Amino acid sequence: MKIIIGLGNPGKQYEKTRHNIGFEAIDYLSDKWNIPLDQVKHKGIYGTGAVKGEKVLLLKPLTYMNLSGESIEAVLSFYKAEVTDIVVLYDDLDLPTGKIRLRQKGSAGGHNGIKSTIAHVGTQEFNRIRIGIGRPVGRMPVVDYVLGRFSQEEWTELSKVIEKIAAACEDWIEKPFIKVMNDYNQ
Repeated sequence: MKIIIGLGNPGKQYEKTRHNIGFEAIDYLSDKWNIPLDQVKHKGIYGTGAVKGEKVLLLKPLTYMNLSGESIEAVLSFYKAEVTDIVVLYDDLDLPTGKIRLRQKGSAGGHNGIKSTIAHVGTQEFNRIRIGIGRPVGRMPVVDYVLGRFSQEEWTELSKVIEKIAAACEDWIEKPFIKVMNDYNQ
């Protein structure tokens, strides 16, 4: 089974914010692959289906960003899945808006959702797709920036990026992540 996890915060007030781009990507995959997010368990909302003959689980942790690892650990434990079977989609301040970077390991880089994931899965070695949201300009506090909404122009660009992320996830179903990483990080 492949498990694709989008990080974000639950609740209407967080919809379409920069910090929730992982949730947006999961919603896109849910629609594209016709996998309804209709199960609430393991501290998250998720759905299962088949893509290219492979069982796929789409997960949005409902623990709030800083505790995302609790939900991820619960799903891995319940399904007796390996850390190599996951890919985590999340926002990244260090990449310009509209850029993505696939990695198989790395530190949290100050991202609390990734810190929690590392703590709960017990390793920094898991597949991830970092989604660039850029940095705030001027003196805007980072928390206000990540919880702010994208401009219409940014959202148009990110819609294309989410399609690219979906293509990378679909490729991962059939190919090793390292191959997908090499294809998409060019």
